[in-house]
Amino acid sequence: MATRKARLLLRAGSNVTVVAPQISAELEQLLADHGGVWQQSRYQETDLHGKKLVVAATPERATNEQIYRHAMALSLPVNVVDAPELCSFIFPSIIDRDPLLIAITSSGKSPVLTRILRRKIEAMVPAAYGRLAEFAGRFRQLVKEHIVQDTPRRLFWEQAMDGTLAEQVLAGREQQAEAQLRERLQDTHALHGGEVYLIGAGPGDPDLMTFKAARLLQSADVVLYDRLVSPVIVDMARRDAQRIYVGKKRADHTVAQTDINQLLLELAQQGKRVVRLKGGDPFIFGRGGEEIELLAKHRIPFQVVPGITAANGAACYAGIPLTHRDYAQSVRFVAGYLKGDKVEHDWSVFQSTTETLVFYMGLVGLPVICEQLQAHGRSPDTPVALVEHGTLLKQRVLLGTLATMAEVVEREKPTAPTLIIVGDVVRLHEDLSWFGEV
Repeated sequence: MATRKARLLLRAGSNVTVVAPQISAELEQLLADHGGVWQQSRYQETDLHGKKLVVAATPERATNEQIYRHAMALSLPVNVVDAPELCSFIFPSIIDRDPLLIAITSSGKSPVLTRILRRKIEAMVPAAYGRLAEFAGRFRQLVKEHIVQDTPRRLFWEQAMDGTLAEQVLAGREQQAEAQLRERLQDTHALHGGEVYLIGAGPGDPDLMTFKAARLLQSADVVLYDRLVSPVIVDMARRDAQRIYVGKKRADHTVAQTDINQLLLELAQQGKRVVRLKGGDPFIFGRGGEEIELLAKHRIPFQVVPGITAANGAACYAGIPLTHRDYAQSVRFVAGYLKGDKVEHDWSVFQSTTETLVFYMGLVGLPVICEQLQAHGRSPDTPVALVEHGTLLKQRVLLGTLATMAEVVEREKPTAPTLIIVGDVVRLHEDLSWFGEV
C-alpha cells in the first residue's frame, strides 16, 4: 500500500521521504529514480517536522493512530490507509490521460467499488484522449478570439469534442483536425445559433434514460422540465444550467402550453441550447408535437429524443406484460383525463378481451372508466391494476376488477402519477412481479 501511494505522489512531482525499517525493492527503486529519500528507522514524531503532507501505511494500528494525532496537532493533511476515520483527506482512484485526469472516490467507504468503476471508465476513455485535451489547449485562445461570448464558445467546443473533429485527433490526424477547426470558425451563423432538444425523460427511474438523452441534457444552457420528471434526472444537467419549472397538474397549470412553446422559441433565438424534459415519451400524450411545431415554423434546429413511455416502464416494473400469447394480442394507449365532467371516448371500441387497455392520467376519471367499460359490455370481473409512481422506489401496485377498483382507490388513496392497466394480463402480476419491481 505504501508503494502505491508513493508511486502516485512521486509521479505528481512530490519530494517524498519514506520512514520504515524495511521497504519493497520496487519502492526503493522508485525513490532512487525520482530523488526520494528512504529513512531506515521506525517512526518518530520529529519525522513530521518540515513536511507538507503525511501518509500512514504501517501494519500497526497503534502507530498509525499516533501518526494521525501528531499530524493533526501540526495541522498537516494526513491519510491513514484503510482507516477513513483517521483521514483529513483521501486519495481518489485515478485515471491518467495526461493532461486529462479523472478521479473517483467513495469517500473511503468502498475502495473496491472505486477500483471497479475505474476499470470500467478506463475501458470507455481511450488513451488518446490526452492528445485531444492537448489539441484543445493549443487552439483555446484562437477560438476565444473568434467567439467572444461564453455560451456560443462552449457550444462550439462541445460540438468539436464530440464529433468528427475529435475523431480526427483521436486517430492521430491532427493536421486534418486543425483545418476542420479553422473552417468552422469562419461559419459565423453556425457559431451563434441556438438549438432545442425535446427529450423523453422516461417514467421516473433515471437509469431508463437513453445515452443520447443524458448526453444532450448535460450540454444544455437551459432546462425546462415538467412535474413528471424525477428530480434526480433534472440534477443530471450541468450545475450552471438554468432550470425552469413548467409543470402542470389538474386545475393548476404553472405555465400555459402556448407560453412554453413561445419560451422555447425565444431562448433558442437568444443562441442558447435548450432542453425540454418531458416525462415518459414526448410524443405519447406529451404534447411534443405542439412544442416543435412553432420551432419548425421559425426554422429553429431541434432534435426529438424518444423516451420509455409510462406504459412500458410501469408495466414492466409491476410484472405485467402488456401483451401475452395467452391473454392479449394487442395493446391500446388511452387518455384517461376528464374533459369537463366526462371522459369522452367511443367506449364500444374497448370491448375486445384480447386487447390490453392502458389509461394515462386516469386517476380522477377511474370511476367513470370502470363504469363505462362495464356499461358497454366488459365483464365486471375484468382485472385492473393501478400503478402508482411507476419505476420509482415508492412504486405501488393496487389490484382489483372493474367492479371493485373504484372502492380500492377510495380506500388506498393513491396519488398521481398513476397508470391504469385493464385486461387479463393483470393476472400475471403475482407470478412475475418479483422480477419486475424496483
